[in-house]
Amino acid sequence: MTEAFFFLISSLIKLYLMVVILRIWLQSARADFYNPFSQFIVKATNPVIIPLRRFLPSMGPIDSASWIFAFAICVLHVAIVQLLQLGQVIYVYLPLSALVLLITEALQLAFWILVIRALLSWFSQGRNPVELVMHQLTEPLLRPVRRVIPAMGGLDLSLLVVLLGIQFIQILLSNMLRGF
Repeated sequence: MTEAFFFLISSLIKLYLMVVILRIWLQSARADFYNPFSQFIVKATNPVIIPLRRFLPSMGPIDSASWIFAFAICVLHVAIVQLLQLGQVIYVYLPLSALVLLITEALQLAFWILVIRALLSWFSQGRNPVELVMHQLTEPLLRPVRRVIPAMGGLDLSLLVVLLGIQFIQILLSNMLRGF
């Protein structure tokens, strides 16, 4: 019973965290905010982000309210995990653990968005609004790789290189954390 409850709470918090990370990513990629997918992300996060902006104004292109909110969600998740698994919250590790969670979830989200974009490119005809947003989100990641590795024989290997890079960073990060 407790494992099922833990799974449910953890999954819901992480799903909402991914929505907040998507909002940050949409803003940084300057994706179309009038797209139905983008509108879902904005409407799902506005109830918290809009009031936060009164106290945390943007710093140039950085939406500090969204970043602080994403970090707060990570702190909440880590605290709940510690409470359920250890019976107490270890406050010393809370900020670092939350930061690591934010980075790993952002990398995981980028990985899956890239995979979804690849799958959509095989089946879709390019008219899907979700595919347009996926293209807008991933193109800034793929473009620098395409400059170094051009298409070979009509195959664009940039997606594979970026996916391998994300996996490499995730493994490196997990190995670094094991040392602590």
